Amino acid sequence: MTPPPAAAARLDSAPLPLPEKKSVARKAPARADRPFKGIALVLASTVFLGASDVTAKYLSATLPSIEIAWIRFLVFALIMTPAMMPGSPLFALQTKRRGLHLLRGAALLGSSLFFISGLRFLPIAEASATGFVAPLFVTALSIIFLGEKVGLRRWIATAVGLIGVLIILRPGTGAFHPAAFFPLVSALAWACTLIMTRMMSGTERAITTMTYSSIAGLFILSALVPFVWVTPTWHDIAFGVLIGVASTAGQWIVVLAFRYADASVLAPFSYMQLLWVSVLGFLVFGEVPDAYTITGAAFIVASGLYTAHRERIRRSQLLSVSGEPSPNA
Repeated sequence: MTPPPAAAARLDSAPLPLPEKKSVARKAPARADRPFKGIALVLASTVFLGASDVTAKYLSATLPSIEIAWIRFLVFALIMTPAMMPGSPLFALQTKRRGLHLLRGAALLGSSLFFISGLRFLPIAEASATGFVAPLFVTALSIIFLGEKVGLRRWIATAVGLIGVLIILRPGTGAFHPAAFFPLVSALAWACTLIMTRMMSGTERAITTMTYSSIAGLFILSALVPFVWVTPTWHDIAFGVLIGVASTAGQWIVVLAFRYADASVLAPFSYMQLLWVSVLGFLVFGEVPDAYTITGAAFIVASGLYTAHRERIRRSQLLSVSGEPSPNA
């Protein structure tokens, strides 16, 4: 799955930061309160991420999902190569949390692989809308792994989002396709990715996280791809490279966006990705989202927006109690 920017909303605004640890790498650049720049970056990221998803669906007609993901992670790793070279000013492999980085990379790979697998059988708007339930999984997982408390309002918002998923998937009817589970599993894997990112926040740079993700994904897929290998044409390779470049650029732009504004501010604009994939899905594949997909997506978006709104309020309250100035003051 090309991770939706909105899925980072619950992550970035988690109310109780973990204790700071001494970093073995250079510190991340300081945050700056420039919300309009952050919004512009998120809007730009949705174009890249939407294009990556549409291209992956197009390529799924000729190549196995594992091979498409392998090409994507190969390009990802090549882009991150300067960060793997000792002596390079971008060298980013120094860390005390290598195991967690690699586990996060495996979860990211699972998210991408399951999402691409679903694209082979599902309309892209339906798969993408279902994938946006990742923040709802983060809500539940944060209780287990981050020790957070989730109030009644957020549970209600989560239930609304899940109702949206049921409207889209329509289990028990003739319209239900078993492949609909792929985007759900993809969203769960992405939620695990976000939780692990949160566990390392404040101690690890974004470039370190991305570098280890590229390494883990490439090594795992390189072991799997020989079993499903289909010799790609130059046409396939070109589109595979496009997927890798677009998804990596989209993820990096999201990272930059969160330097300028809180996730609760940026989350509403990340849903533009649904619009792009719907438009591109119509232009490339002739797919028109049905009323169920549109209605279900509306439930999911409403749930995500309300969750981001509640997190913004809670974050402001906690900052007020701690005596720190609120970024939204």
